[in-house]
Amino acid sequence: MTSTTDLQASYRDHLRTVQNNYEQALATAGYDQLILHSGRGRKQRSVDDQYWPLKANPSFCHWLPLAQPDQVVVLRPGSKPKLLRPIADDFWEGPAPLASEHFWSSFELVECKPDALPGLVTSKGAAFIGDEVEFAERIGVTAAAQNPPALMALLDSARAIKTPYEVECLQRANRIAADGHQYLAELFADGAHSELDLHLAYLQRTQQDATETPYSNIVALGANAAILHHVHYGRVRDGSENQSLLVDAGGLCLGYASDITRTMVRGTSHAAELFRALRDGMESLQRNLCQQVKPGLLYEDLHNQSHELLAKLLVELGIATASPEALVREGVTRAFFPHGLGHSLGLQVHDVGCRLVPPAE
Repeated sequence: MTSTTDLQASYRDHLRTVQNNYEQALATAGYDQLILHSGRGRKQRSVDDQYWPLKANPSFCHWLPLAQPDQVVVLRPGSKPKLLRPIADDFWEGPAPLASEHFWSSFELVECKPDALPGLVTSKGAAFIGDEVEFAERIGVTAAAQNPPALMALLDSARAIKTPYEVECLQRANRIAADGHQYLAELFADGAHSELDLHLAYLQRTQQDATETPYSNIVALGANAAILHHVHYGRVRDGSENQSLLVDAGGLCLGYASDITRTMVRGTSHAAELFRALRDGMESLQRNLCQQVKPGLLYEDLHNQSHELLAKLLVELGIATASPEALVREGVTRAFFPHGLGHSLGLQVHDVGCRLVPPAE
């Protein structure tokens, strides 16, 4: 359970900002009511009864951290938002435990049976956001008003600017993940652990189930680090003196995600020392760019500079022999840096709202 005493006030401020932004977006897009659906579990296969764990709709999570199926937020401009909670008498499945309960008082709570939802649509100008379009049709929202692109674009843009509450959640998510990364660095040093061992150790350290992490952990020893999304963990415990480990793993706090990648090296061979120098140079490069961040600076300018700095590092270490300018111009740095400088974080690991202008390249 996350401590609520220090989140209560910032959450209330957050919700006021969210409601104001959503009401402005509704007015601009021509709607006067909004219905947000949390989602529901989906079958993994049509031939059995196993379901994927629910990943609640991020627009719903923007309002509250309630990752339970068939929850509904109803917004009418100028009114306190309603939270409709279908209560099922079910001994097969229990509801997901709450990480916090700081949000209840901010909503008008309405409990009802799953098949007896009260009339939700009270206006012809109602919009629906969510994946359950059959639900939207059942309550009378027209197809054109289901996830309307113009409204979604406005709401996604608003999510790019984080409230202090969201910043705090992101900071906590990063602290959770950072502790897990530090723990794996200690385990990796003795060479007695497989990729699977390290993956499970990270989950234990961060107190997350594999279905609760913001994305599947990437834990890669040696050559496996060349696979950008290596998630099929090896079982062999490789105690080689010279070895590298890449860990790309995050944490969640009240629905907000962190995403951290770190590389570790052990050994004293020439290859290990060169790789360690590359790793240390990349960390210095990263810190350099972080220190340059300021309001008004275009993100793409930092991205372009990262390629210039990387090119210089490759030449300094003797990994590439052309000039730094040629390495950038000919796209060589892209082979070493295919993912670019980074991405925004929030309710989605690759959060929305920051790519309003397509990149030049």
